[in-house]
Amino acid sequence: MRNVSPPTTALADGTPADLATALRTGPFHVALRAAIAARRLPLQRVRHHLARAGVNVGVTSLSYWQQGARRPQRPESLRAVRALEEILQLPEESLIRLLARAAERTDTERPAARSYRSLVEASGVLQSLIADLGSPLDGGLHTIGHHERIRIGPRRELLGRDSQHVVRAHTDGIDRYLAIHHGDPGCAPEHMEVRALENCRTGRVRWHHDTGVLVAELLFDARLRAGDTHLFCYGFEDGTAGTSAEYVRGFSFTGGQYALQVRFAEDALPARCHRFTQRSTAAPRLGRQELTLSGSHRSVHLVEPQVRAGLIGIGWDWE
Repeated sequence: MRNVSPPTTALADGTPADLATALRTGPFHVALRAAIAARRLPLQRVRHHLARAGVNVGVTSLSYWQQGARRPQRPESLRAVRALEEILQLPEESLIRLLARAAERTDTERPAARSYRSLVEASGVLQSLIADLGSPLDGGLHTIGHHERIRIGPRRELLGRDSQHVVRAHTDGIDRYLAIHHGDPGCAPEHMEVRALENCRTGRVRWHHDTGVLVAELLFDARLRAGDTHLFCYGFEDGTAGTSAEYVRGFSFTGGQYALQVRFAEDALPARCHRFTQRSTAAPRLGRQELTLSGSHRSVHLVEPQVRAGLIGIGWDWE
């Protein structure tokens, strides 16, 4: 007797039963593969539809994603996943949820921090806020040097941060910079203050309460030509969330020196501090190195002579 595969049934909304199951249970690559098969689209056609939506993803990457060999991680890749949901006629957030669920298993091995799901949501919100301000992702500028000073208050909260930033224009006519602040869970960005300290002034400000993302325009007094440099200082007053456990800075592009200093209130000193790096929010944390808290100034710091695309940060334990 031959083995005969049972016919594929469909749900009331027309979604094949096996696809509906994959979307419900995952993992991400199985659901993606099932969705592409259900729509009977070759990967070349999927890539074509993505390109028409303004997202460029190669056939090789799509193949890796549906095989589980790689996972979409970068902002552009996450934008592609959202576009795939529309192209493949899937429920909104169905693939994104699976992607976040898989990565959150990795989060359980990390120190207390934002979940991958919240970072995925913040990434989408950030793109929307930047688009609302009518600016490209890099704003026509790249960083030469950036020194951030983080202040932790007596309630162990993120009081605020100050930045001294040196940039170079690679496009003519640049007259502003978009500064981004992502507060700790539970923060209230609508109650934060943007401070333009030197060689800039505050323009439009946008925020999103649920994710704690705030974007502020910092306006220059003159338009930069390609090759011009500009040094400016700015800060954010926060203090709206609870206990803070780390500060992380993300870099979309390689290049430039970065220095990060975290200073603690006298009556709120951590038990331990360490630095770390990540290739992406979904990747494991690497390069963990203990940092010694200075006595009189109650601070720790790190310096990266040439940053790479990814994340770098300082974390601390209170007990």
